[in-house]
Amino acid sequence: MKQLLYSICIGSLALAVTAWGEQVKDTTTVPAKAKTRGAAVQSTTTNRTAVRSTGAMRSQSHVSTAPSRQRTYSAAPRTSSTTAANKNARVRTSRERNVSANAKVRARSNVAVNRNRTVNRDRNLTVNRERNMTATRDRNLAVNRGRTMTNNNRLSFADATRLHRGEFHSRDWWRSHFNTIVFVNSGWWFWDGGWWFPAYGYAPGAYYPYGGPIYGYNGLTPDRVVVDVQLQLRRDGYYAGPIDGALGPMTQRAITAFQADHGLAVTSTIDEPTLETLGLS
Repeated sequence: MKQLLYSICIGSLALAVTAWGEQVKDTTTVPAKAKTRGAAVQSTTTNRTAVRSTGAMRSQSHVSTAPSRQRTYSAAPRTSSTTAANKNARVRTSRERNVSANAKVRARSNVAVNRNRTVNRDRNLTVNRERNMTATRDRNLAVNRGRTMTNNNRLSFADATRLHRGEFHSRDWWRSHFNTIVFVNSGWWFWDGGWWFPAYGYAPGAYYPYGGPIYGYNGLTPDRVVVDVQLQLRRDGYYAGPIDGALGPMTQRAITAFQADHGLAVTSTIDEPTLETLGLS
């Protein structure tokens, strides 16, 4: 009995000790769990803070480097096909305008150049014509200078008419170019190539009733030649005017009628065929 009670007491005591031990274990476990949970929460918070700090640092680093990259590298703008086509059209239009403007400028330049060429050509033609006429005249003067009254190298009437047509020179010029110059009937005449020519400009106030050449023969002066012709025409019934040695209108009309009646070239002046037909040469 005592053993049974003893056993019951021992068992009860053991149960009590066991129950107390479990309570103590639970008591110590709760703070540990709490501590463990708090440490986990703190660790999570710390990790989040670290993550945020790292993100902020990365953000700050990105912000600080972004302007430098934007300044250093810029992406090429994207252009659409329509924009490129419009740009090409504007370029072509501008080129066509430039080509048209250049063509107009070249056309105006060509007109101005051609006008200048025409003016220069006409000027050169005039200058060359005058030079040729002067050179020919001086050449003929040089050839005929120094000829005497007995020189047989005589010019035709056509050549004599063209030789000194319209010449007008001073006294010194005439004297320096011709050796034989005479004064008859209020005018000065010079001898050249078998003909007498009026020396226009030799002296002021000179008068010439006839301004063309007069054929000379036998060393006679022009007035003496005219006198012989007037006398012969009077004898032949062609002339009824004065015998004055001037080849005026009446004498020229008589010469014209005589030449026409005898089949001569009508020159209305004294030439070699007329003198031969009159029997004077």
